[in-house]
Amino acid sequence: MPKRRRKLSPELEKNISLAKKQVELITAIIHDIDEEDIQEEYKTAFLPVMSTYMSLDQMYKDFGFNEDTTKLYQLYLSNLDKFKSEYEL
Repeated sequence: MPKRRRKLSPELEKNISLAKKQVELITAIIHDIDEEDIQEEYKTAFLPVMSTYMSLDQMYKDFGFNEDTTKLYQLYLSNLDKFKSEYEL
């Protein structure tokens, strides 16, 4: 049985690419923190954002654009907003 083609969304692809850059930037900023305790606190707080992004990226590659990838992107944005509101970069 042939594999189904996944539905693509240029807009979501662009948003995922921007999310990747944002995650990389924030990760680099966190790694630049000198105090180890504070750095660990930031890493722990940023983990939900990073894991949501990674899940989104993999799900989009595997299944393409669908309701689940859209919801996962909204969850990523929500987690990112929460992190930014609670932690100063």
